[in-house]
Amino acid sequence: MGSDLFSTRAFLLFLISIFSLIVFASGQLSYLYSSCGSETPDGDYKTNLTSLLDSQSSKASTYTFYNDTLNQIYSLYLCRGNVNATTCQSCVKTAGQEIQEQCQYNKTAIIWYDECMLRYSNEDFIGTMNTSPWFIMYNVKNKTDSGERDVGALSLKDRLLGEIPYSKLMFQTDERPSTYNASLILYGLAQCTRDINTTSCYNCLFDLWSMIQECCQEKVGWRALGPNCNIRYERYRFYDEVSADPPAPAAAPDNPGGGGNNTIKIAIITVSAITGAAVVLGFFLYFSFFSRKSRRGEQKSEEIPLNVLDRPTGTHFMEGHMHDQDNTVETYYFNLTTILAATNNFSDSNKLGEGGFGPVYKGKLLDGREIAVKRLSTKSGQGLEEFKNEVMLIVKLQHKNLVRLLGCCMEGDEKLLVYEYMANTSLDAFLFDPTKCKELDWDKREAIVRGIARGILYLHEDSRLKIIHRDLKASNVLLDEEMNAKISDFGTARIFGSKQLDANTNRVVGTFGYMAPEYAMEGLFSVKSDTYSFGVLLLEILSGKKNSGLYSTDHSQNLLSHAWQLWNEDKGLEFIDRNLVDKCPVSEAVRWIHIALLCVQEDPNNRPPMSSVALMLGSKWVNLPQPSAPPFSVGRSFMSDLSSTSGSGLGFLISDQSSTSASL
Repeated sequence: MGSDLFSTRAFLLFLISIFSLIVFASGQLSYLYSSCGSETPDGDYKTNLTSLLDSQSSKASTYTFYNDTLNQIYSLYLCRGNVNATTCQSCVKTAGQEIQEQCQYNKTAIIWYDECMLRYSNEDFIGTMNTSPWFIMYNVKNKTDSGERDVGALSLKDRLLGEIPYSKLMFQTDERPSTYNASLILYGLAQCTRDINTTSCYNCLFDLWSMIQECCQEKVGWRALGPNCNIRYERYRFYDEVSADPPAPAAAPDNPGGGGNNTIKIAIITVSAITGAAVVLGFFLYFSFFSRKSRRGEQKSEEIPLNVLDRPTGTHFMEGHMHDQDNTVETYYFNLTTILAATNNFSDSNKLGEGGFGPVYKGKLLDGREIAVKRLSTKSGQGLEEFKNEVMLIVKLQHKNLVRLLGCCMEGDEKLLVYEYMANTSLDAFLFDPTKCKELDWDKREAIVRGIARGILYLHEDSRLKIIHRDLKASNVLLDEEMNAKISDFGTARIFGSKQLDANTNRVVGTFGYMAPEYAMEGLFSVKSDTYSFGVLLLEILSGKKNSGLYSTDHSQNLLSHAWQLWNEDKGLEFIDRNLVDKCPVSEAVRWIHIALLCVQEDPNNRPPMSSVALMLGSKWVNLPQPSAPPFSVGRSFMSDLSSTSGSGLGFLISDQSSTSASL
């Protein structure tokens, strides 16, 4: 009898364990974000790392925080202070597997889940407070009623920052009613890794709070996470207390009356329950396997929504999409790991070309989409401001003749722009190539010219912003698979106010040969600066020649003055590309030389706006005024002026036309 009861109790305990496993395993870990370094490990490093992370996961059943080292690899994990041991171990194990898969090309990495954080590096970071990488998430759907800072968050912050550094686990949650609404409960949580001291913990949390101050004061929910600390605030209870282990079943009372039948009933119920549990567990394990595969795919999402690019030292991730003020457009943040995988680790075989600001690589995402990745060179002269400028500008611009930005990435020293891939590279790759130029018949060149004009007109007049491109040139006109023209590279573009006519800069940026004289010499630019560049480009498209060359026996003429002389002598036909002469409407081609000369007049006031240029190109019935002479040998005068401006405070960032074209 006693043996039967013992067996029954054992079965019941086993059953409870089975169902506890099912309940636990059915809960999904909440992946947040990961960041990978840039150095590539060797085979020994990968082997040692796997051993170290496996060891870490075994420790997680006992410790919520642990740091260790193996063969000069350093690692630590931190579980959220209110998760149980089972969840902690599961999270650390999953994080260890996931980070090796995502960051297999890197010697340093960090991954965050809602339940835990894990990081490793080939450099000793244990005991040292780090503030990078970090990211912020906030509630994009809700704001405070007043649109001002949420004072409830301030009161929670003061208490958490004041107590957590001195608490045993460096972890604490807090909740309290709102000062202005007693029925509204506010919730907060903060935590530090326990390898740093109390001062470092406080400073770490305070740094995260300072970042929150910049982006999220009016938000009603947010979190900030870094390598050594994290802090979160919500208007709902987002955490649970530590789960207690299942209570042991109460001892069954003795059955002095001979409980054979009852024992049989218990045994039958137990066996049935175990059978049912086995079936349920089987189904669970089956679906759990496929569910995990699905979740891993979601966790390794290629595109992570981005909201801000404010700081050069952190990785910025915001919950929700990056929107402009009208809340109508968005872009995405790509993991560096995704870009490395897509471009085969920036291999030379994937390199499309070299632009003024760095190389461009072809890539292919997991969903099959082809992309072009512009990798900002540290020696390019385009810094963080130009990078942010390009992202924030192009994301606001939607036009069929502008290249589409898919997203960006900023991790460590890498600043990357991810564009749609343009199958036919850039215009200069065709126009100035002796063989490929023959593919550009009149119809194609005409379509390209009109496309460029429409794109510039959109920037100047039809978009929600007035944009001056400032670097319009053949290599910045990209061609898709149907040879449609799309303007690219907005790193030097500037926004104008709706009534603003011109501006002045002490830092001239652009490309020699395309810059208007007033911009090159005095730093003055306006929409007419782009008109000038368009005129140069139009002459290049008509002639198939670069403006940087010399076109007279005495080497006194550039392309502009050469066009001016031939047009005035009624020899415009001699200016047109030999591949076009017998295959184009000559009168229209000569008319376009006339239009180009109007665009490159020395006085910007005499140049037509792009709306008039588009009209001239579209209708042969529009009367064209007489142009004045273009600036004579602007290249030589500009270079001469450069030598005398060392003390003027006028800085220059000039790229030549020798760079290899790159397709986006």
